[in-house]
Amino acid sequence: MDNSVTRKKTRQITLGNLKIGGNAPVAVQSMCNTDTRDAVKTLDQISCLEQAGCELVRLAVPDEEAALAIGKIRQGTTMPLIADIHFDYRLALEAVKQGVHGLRINPGNIGGKDKVAEVVRACEDRGIPIRIGVNAGSLEKQLLEKFGHPTPEAIVESAFGHIRILEDLNFTNLKVSLKASDVMTTVASYRLFSEKSDYPLHIGISEAGTLYSGTIKSSVGLGILLAEGLGDTMRVSLTADPVEEVRVAYEILKSLKVRQRGVNIISCPTCGRTEIDIIGLASEVEKRLAHIKEPITVAVMGCVVNGPGEAREADVGIAGGKGVGLLFKHGEIVTKLSEKELADVLVKEVEEIARKQAADR
Repeated sequence: MDNSVTRKKTRQITLGNLKIGGNAPVAVQSMCNTDTRDAVKTLDQISCLEQAGCELVRLAVPDEEAALAIGKIRQGTTMPLIADIHFDYRLALEAVKQGVHGLRINPGNIGGKDKVAEVVRACEDRGIPIRIGVNAGSLEKQLLEKFGHPTPEAIVESAFGHIRILEDLNFTNLKVSLKASDVMTTVASYRLFSEKSDYPLHIGISEAGTLYSGTIKSSVGLGILLAEGLGDTMRVSLTADPVEEVRVAYEILKSLKVRQRGVNIISCPTCGRTEIDIIGLASEVEKRLAHIKEPITVAVMGCVVNGPGEAREADVGIAGGKGVGLLFKHGEIVTKLSEKELADVLVKEVEEIARKQAADR
C-alpha cells in the first residue's frame, strides 16, 4: 500500500536559485526577527537559519533604511531573500533595486494603481515573484462588513481581489498565502482557494503562538494541508528563535514523508518497565545529533516489549534492559552496552552512518 502524499501540481515560479511549485520539493521558509537595518546581525541570523535547513528567508522592511540594508545583506548570503512590504510602494521599489529575490506585498494597500504598476514593471524587469499574503487579522473593511468576520470565504475573496490587480497588469509571477491564527479557518481557506486556482501556495498558521502551543497548532494545520497535497513553501510561525521554526517544519515534513532531512528519533514514552533513564538519554541524543543533515532513523527504546522491534527497523538504535542496552545496527544486534556508554556509542554510530551517506551522494 502506497502511503505517500500526492501533491497538487501548481504553477512553478523561481525565487533566486530556488524553484517553487510544480514538481519542486516543499521549501522551508522562516523570517528574521533582527532589525533589518542591522545587516551584520541579520546576516548572522540568516547563517544560523541556513545551517538548520532554511531555504528562503523573509525580511521586514518598515522604512527606507531597512530597504537600503538589503543590498549589504544580499552581498553576504546566497539565501533567497523576500522583502516584506506594507503600505509604501517606494519601499518595494528600493528593495528590488537592492537585489531582493522576492516581494511579499498586498497590492491593494501599497498605493494606487499607477504605483502598483511601477512595482510590477520593476519585478518583471528582474524576474522577481510577488507573494500575495492575506491574513485574517488585516482583512479589508468591506469584506468584514460583508461576511461579519474573517471567514474562509472572506479570506479567499480578499486574495482574488489582490490577484486581479496584478493580473490586470498582466503579472502572474505569483505565490499566495491565506493565513489565520485559527487552524481550521486556515485549512478551509487553503482548500477553497486551491479548488479555484493553481497558483503556488505558501502555507502557515499565522500568530500560532509559543514554541509549545505554536508547534502543536502548526503541526495540526500544516499537517492536514500537506497530507492533502497542498503547500509549496511553508513557515511555522512561532514566538521563538526562528531556528526553531525551521526545525519544527522539518519534523512536520518528515512525519508525512514529504521530505527527509536530519535524524528521525523514535523513542518510547516510558513506563514502569523502563530500567534505564530513557528520557534523559533520548533528549541527550536528540540534542547531540541536531547537526546531522542526512536522513537517519534512530531508535531509543526502554524495554523488551517494543524495543527490539523498533530498534531493528531503525538504521541504528538501542533497546534498554536493566542498566544496559542492546545496540542494533541495520536490524542486527551489534553489542551490549552499559547505560553510561549508550549515548556516546549511539551518537558515534549515527555520525559514521551520516558520513557514509554524505560520501555516497
